Amino acid sequence: MTSSSSPSQDAQSFAQNNPEGLRADALMEEDVAWSHEIDGERDGDQFDRSERAALRRVAGLSTELEDVTEVEYRQLRLERVVLVGVWTSGTVSDAENSLAELAALAETAGAQVLDGVIQRRDKPDAATYIGSGKALELRDIVLETGADTVVCDGELSPGQLIHLEDVVKVKVVDRTALILDIFAQHAKSREGKAQVALAQMQYMLPRLRGWGQSLSRQMGGGGGGGMATRGPGETKIETDRRRIREKMAKMRREIADMKTGREIKRQERRRNKVPSVAIAGYTNAGKSSLLNRLTGAGVLVENALFATLDPTVRRAETPSGRLYTLADTVGFVRHLPHHLVEAFRSTMEEVGESDLILHVVDGSHPAPEEQLAAVREVIRDVGATKVPEIVVINKADAADPLILQRLLRVEKRAIAVSARTGLGMDKLLAIIDDELPRPEVEIEALVPYTHGQLVARAHADGEVISEEHTADGTLLKGRVHEELAAEFAPYLLAAAAS
Repeated sequence: MTSSSSPSQDAQSFAQNNPEGLRADALMEEDVAWSHEIDGERDGDQFDRSERAALRRVAGLSTELEDVTEVEYRQLRLERVVLVGVWTSGTVSDAENSLAELAALAETAGAQVLDGVIQRRDKPDAATYIGSGKALELRDIVLETGADTVVCDGELSPGQLIHLEDVVKVKVVDRTALILDIFAQHAKSREGKAQVALAQMQYMLPRLRGWGQSLSRQMGGGGGGGMATRGPGETKIETDRRRIREKMAKMRREIADMKTGREIKRQERRRNKVPSVAIAGYTNAGKSSLLNRLTGAGVLVENALFATLDPTVRRAETPSGRLYTLADTVGFVRHLPHHLVEAFRSTMEEVGESDLILHVVDGSHPAPEEQLAAVREVIRDVGATKVPEIVVINKADAADPLILQRLLRVEKRAIAVSARTGLGMDKLLAIIDDELPRPEVEIEALVPYTHGQLVARAHADGEVISEEHTADGTLLKGRVHEELAAEFAPYLLAAAAS
């Protein structure tokens, strides 16, 4: 590193003039990649001059939410943010769609999006995510717009966060922290709050850094503290990390205990042979609206990302009269942080334990195929690849007909619906009826009227084909599970019994 203009010296001079600058001491840790030389610096691969001359502004990013009930969950601490993304592959349209989604996430978290920029690079810069020259340009945009936060469309390392903040002089947040913040705002149940807290601690642990002299402040050390205090001791940062790990272990135990209650309910449904359907899909694809349309459940529906965090399970009935359960699950998103997938694994088990997945995709979205791929990646992560899947293309009334046709052609098991208008709902119910596992034993029985509860169970847990009331009892034809068939054995007609 040259002695006259090294970035580390720049950081140190800034530290001398800034009361918070002492954290420059922490930048010297091994995992911080700060290896640029000013002479001959390369800002990524050399693209066309016009593409490299400046950050590319992305217009039309405002995604103001329309539902007045957003006040119920938004914390009224609006931040003014500028978004920045690195375009490494795909078309400019793909990069703009990704930034538009980041804008929706930011506004869901309660921020006001002022501007958005994209930089084309072969890969994100190891030190400042966008490169030192572009970071200075970003600083100018922050000053021009009056922003107080920069949100990056990717997960930044601790070093990238600190270095970028030092250049732009405002708070820097990455995509992962933003999603965690939204989850923290939306979690309502005790389990949901615990899962979010665990994910946040997992995210923060590697980003915990010593500030100023706290790196060397020790809990033990020296001989003046008496017994049990001598020895090398433990730095303040090590103490903080240990406490976080202890809290995470406690949180995992609590979540495991809560999981037991939900597992008991699932076992009860399995014992009663009640088929289950899980609604999975991208965030804001309309899963809760679909649940309400199919069951009349009255679940919270908002034009917002991650409005549903806690799984909702409702009873429903097929057109032929069979009962089944319908579970609404947390929405997925591209690059969903692994901390969240891990923390919400117990909640997502509703998907893996189901008999059928309704994979809801927003037909009006400009890139629905990307949404499908992102959700399937999470479905793989929770081990639900063997569960039959029906692709439900929602918002068909607002979709581009060409995109709709393309999806229906590519996805072999797909149906276009509108949860808002009811379009295609009858057809979807018929598909659910056909796809759910059917009872395996056919029966024909004459059940005495004194055993009417058996007939009721055949209706609730089986499939009744015909029912006739005779002088001797109820003549019943249908399909039931083996356990129930055993109870019908004394009343089976000879032809059916043989």
